[in-house]
Amino acid sequence: MASSIFNAPCSAPSVKGKNYDGLKPAVHGNLRFNAARNPSIEGCPKRVIIVRASEKKDGPVKKLGLSDAECEAAVAAGNVPEAPPVRPKPAAPAGTPVVPSLPLSRRPRRNRKSPAFRASFQETSISPANFVYPLFIHEGEEDTPIGAMPGCYRLGWRHGLVEEVAKARDVGVNSIVLFPKVPDALKTSTGDEAYNDNGLVPRAIRLLKDKYPDLVIYTDVALDPYSSDGHDGIVREDGVIMNDETVFQLCKQAVSQARAGADVVSPSDMMDGRVGAIREALDGEGFQHVSIMSYTAKYASSFYGPFREALDSNPRFGDKKTYQMNPANYREALVEAYADESEGADILLVKPGLPYLDIIRLLRDKSPLPIAAYQVSGEYSMIKAGGALKMIDEERVMMESLMCLRRAGADVILTYFALQAARCLCGEKR
Repeated sequence: MASSIFNAPCSAPSVKGKNYDGLKPAVHGNLRFNAARNPSIEGCPKRVIIVRASEKKDGPVKKLGLSDAECEAAVAAGNVPEAPPVRPKPAAPAGTPVVPSLPLSRRPRRNRKSPAFRASFQETSISPANFVYPLFIHEGEEDTPIGAMPGCYRLGWRHGLVEEVAKARDVGVNSIVLFPKVPDALKTSTGDEAYNDNGLVPRAIRLLKDKYPDLVIYTDVALDPYSSDGHDGIVREDGVIMNDETVFQLCKQAVSQARAGADVVSPSDMMDGRVGAIREALDGEGFQHVSIMSYTAKYASSFYGPFREALDSNPRFGDKKTYQMNPANYREALVEAYADESEGADILLVKPGLPYLDIIRLLRDKSPLPIAAYQVSGEYSMIKAGGALKMIDEERVMMESLMCLRRAGADVILTYFALQAARCLCGEKR
């Protein structure tokens, strides 16, 4: 008679026959393996429980026909039961040439011949747990549509934000990243509003953590939403972005976000040395548990346009090429990755996503850390525009693009499609 043996903590409920159909606790002599009834084994960290199939039947077995012995005897005597015939080979269309089979020992198409086969051998999977949902917030009460990003809004932080997070959680997306639209009156050349403990982002974090304590909140650490110059750092009068002085401000911003309840702070500024400085600042304030997702390979890309419209954060002059990476460079990503690893980053991010699959794969192969990819606003808006013009199937292209990011090596994907894609994965049609 078959039996199963497993370890169970002492707090586990006793095994009772009525709760396990056809099973009963094993009895050795007078000892039944039940801690609730045996003081001698109470308090032990683990105990062995042996469960055996019961000899008693809960009810009569329904007889379907001949007994096993009668069936075997009939087959042995040549009275084999009928089964459906072999299906005929499908006919080729008229005019198909008759040719000998190619002498191939390996035909890769054999593993693609049906949906079941393809599902069995699929190498990459994707789920809502892989998504981080970027959300734009503002001080207003109403949700304001973003013209360059169809389907995206600047959400009112007290109502629209909470409602959007609830929708995402309903389909398994439990990670978000917040981006604030800061009033112009609060923007300064040094971005001091970035570390205001009662600023827009800290208030939104506290609100969400009060409503959804298990929500994973990522934050953006950079000065551009708070800067009157629209740059990620403090700008000197000759136009130079000041590195170390900016890092000083970023440390205060990261600590403020951690104090509000952020789970992951994400420096996107591309200043040298900021990961190590932020790690030291967080640890010094008792936030050793707060993770850092570094924008490790953030390129000076033309795909960011819609995002900057959403936050009204375009540079007031020049561009960001003195601190963001040259799109032509590949090996430089390793320089940034090794620096971020050594300084204490927990996650390495590549931005943009789809045009930089080679960089995602490079970091995946070279680093043991989790890799994130940001499917940026330009990527999102192109797919939306193509779908609206009926040039592409929006849903299929959306899912294919996300799968490609996963296949390249991304563990998590920051994507404005998070809610829509999760609904597709859950079988919803919206």
